[in-house]
Amino acid sequence: MVAETTRPTALITGASRGLGAAIARELAATHHLLLGARTPEALAGITAELSGITAGRSVNGGDLLESDVDHSEGGVGRSGSATNRFVGSGDRSGLGAERSRFEGGGDLSGCGELPGFTPWPVELTDYEAVAAACAPIERLDVLVHNAGVADLGTIAESSVAQWRNTLEANVIAVSELTRLLLPALRAAKGHVVLINSGAGLRANPGWGVYAASKFALRAFGDALRLEEPELRVTSIHPGRIDTDMQRAIVAGEGHDYHPEQFLTAPTVARTVRTAIETPRDAHPTEIVLRPIARDAV
Repeated sequence: MVAETTRPTALITGASRGLGAAIARELAATHHLLLGARTPEALAGITAELSGITAGRSVNGGDLLESDVDHSEGGVGRSGSATNRFVGSGDRSGLGAERSRFEGGGDLSGCGELPGFTPWPVELTDYEAVAAACAPIERLDVLVHNAGVADLGTIAESSVAQWRNTLEANVIAVSELTRLLLPALRAAKGHVVLINSGAGLRANPGWGVYAASKFALRAFGDALRLEEPELRVTSIHPGRIDTDMQRAIVAGEGHDYHPEQFLTAPTVARTVRTAIETPRDAHPTEIVLRPIARDAV
């Protein structure tokens, strides 16, 4: 059992690694976290790390893992899309026992309830499962949409399946999760953070499908902001982020990799936290991040 928390609650999709894990680290000190991922097993690393932080132990977590999708103009290419599909799935056997502020519990599919956070494994394109997972949540202060897919290629090479899969993961699933959580967000006068991309501001050759989904995500955020005036809705558009996936992209482009040319995941995560902590008299609607080249270390 976990004692009822007075902390605000934040749900982060794609929280198992990369940018999602970096956001979880940033918010762990101030929020009770719902950590979304494909499976309970996928959350093992971040939950172990956060458990150590919660217990006051020093955590030396090794290298930062790549994000489920690099939300930039240079994210994962088609070759990587099969292993970077939508975050979610997993048994939700313990979720039904929870209460609105997560004082309840249950097994949570082998993850257990841990101090300061709750594993939240659910397939975000399985809408019945998402509805069941959302049902116990009566109040939600922050919803961070970080999960998504990128499947790159030219229009001439694209397929109907590619369009459907990308739009479902990056737009439809985001819309449905938000819709289901609107009562909880309204109860908290909450904050929705959309991790978009530079590709949501401009489309480049070979990025048509992905950019279309991110343009749509931006439109979704704009409409939600106007329809739900008591909520804050922030679209964050990062440029290229230093991840293992970015290394693969640069290699595919035939260039040498220079990490100092890219944003870091902790920097983008800090921006998310800053947006959330902005006083209520301001509404951070859109944040664009571009990397500044740094000296090689």
